[in-house]
Amino acid sequence: MLEILHYRNGIQGKLEGLFSRPIPYWSSDIEIEVKAIVDTVRDLGDEALVKLTKEFDGVNLSQQGLRISLQTIEQAYRAVDDEFLTAIREAIANVTRYHQRQKVSSWSFSDADGVDLEEHSVPLERAGLYVPGGKALYPSSIVMNAVPAKVAGVNRIIVALPPGNAHNPYILVTLGELNLGEIYTIGGAQAIAAMAFGTETVPRVDKIVGPGNIYVTLAKRYVYGVVDIDMLAGPSEVVILADQTANPQFIAADMLAQAEHDQMALAVCITTSQRLAEQIQREIARQIKGLKRREIIAQALTDHGVILIVEALDEGVELVNRIAPEHLELMTANPRQTLPRIRNAGAIFLGHYSPVPVGDYFAGTNHVLPTGGTARFSSPLSVYDFLKRYSVVEYSRSRIEKKGHLIRRLAHIEELGAHEKAIELREQEHKDQELKKSKSMRSLSTE
Repeated sequence: MLEILHYRNGIQGKLEGLFSRPIPYWSSDIEIEVKAIVDTVRDLGDEALVKLTKEFDGVNLSQQGLRISLQTIEQAYRAVDDEFLTAIREAIANVTRYHQRQKVSSWSFSDADGVDLEEHSVPLERAGLYVPGGKALYPSSIVMNAVPAKVAGVNRIIVALPPGNAHNPYILVTLGELNLGEIYTIGGAQAIAAMAFGTETVPRVDKIVGPGNIYVTLAKRYVYGVVDIDMLAGPSEVVILADQTANPQFIAADMLAQAEHDQMALAVCITTSQRLAEQIQREIARQIKGLKRREIIAQALTDHGVILIVEALDEGVELVNRIAPEHLELMTANPRQTLPRIRNAGAIFLGHYSPVPVGDYFAGTNHVLPTGGTARFSSPLSVYDFLKRYSVVEYSRSRIEKKGHLIRRLAHIEELGAHEKAIELREQEHKDQELKKSKSMRSLSTE
């Protein structure tokens, strides 16, 4: 089920799968279907939402309406236990505290020559939050996507909640705790289209965030450019870099936790210890027996799992940076010493008591992370994703006089005559005024 391989012993085939994990875009047939759904909602608005929701979800929105009432959310509180309320409230507080440190200030500077340059950060006006439907139940996903938007100062957060989860008390209470009251009972590609283009009922947003199935992901890709999106997420991933000090029970449990997401999940352990590798292998065989999703886990570990033995931690660090995993656990004697050498990872978990679920639910860092090797160039979802920046330039007349000829020279090289003229007119205005002033002075002196 889970192979142990020595990195240098001709395992290129297996490694190619680790190093090259493009985000899957699925079949062209699904893309065609998604485009048709999106185009229909764009053209027909609410009429299309009602029709498609009845077709795909078996729910008649024309009778119950598109929007979930605040009363429905209030009633949901009666169905959840106190421990859940405590947990979700503390999770929201932790995530908020972390993301508040990401807030950025506007800045400006001036020089003696009459130049003022500024950069201002402003929040997006509206964000759309997609909540996964089907059998999935992810209150934590709502927290991770909503909190950065709220901290950024987004004015309106529009929630698309598929009918399958529209009455789930844990989802509704989480939305209530975040004060998200603009919730629409729509899902799938049609929900993405509604938020991207707007309908008679659903407002158009500036950015769409939140995970979903292949239809949702492809719809987000299709509407990108009309609106911004968070990312195109692929299967979940964990890489664990461990030495002989690591606990094999912990590593096995963490690999199983990642593999239970789906059959495509990646679970890799890189270690310097042959003994540890064998212990992990035995632990996985033991622990998997009691898990409900063991068939999914077994498939994931067979296809996308491996224990790699390396000669030294340096070699392991090199591998980590090549894989660029979504999650990286450093279970070594001195993880802080290794940390500065890691360049490519979505989130890093240090030490033996920082498993991925701590970050998934509670610590405060965001669990919306780059996958498929995209951690080479992208980052976790954050407050920055809900801010836009604009620059401000203020030049003085004296600055134009001093530097106008240089600006005109650059415009001339690019053969943009109107650009040249825009500068030249301002220079000429000053020359004309100086000439007029000179004539006036001469006139006064002759009187």
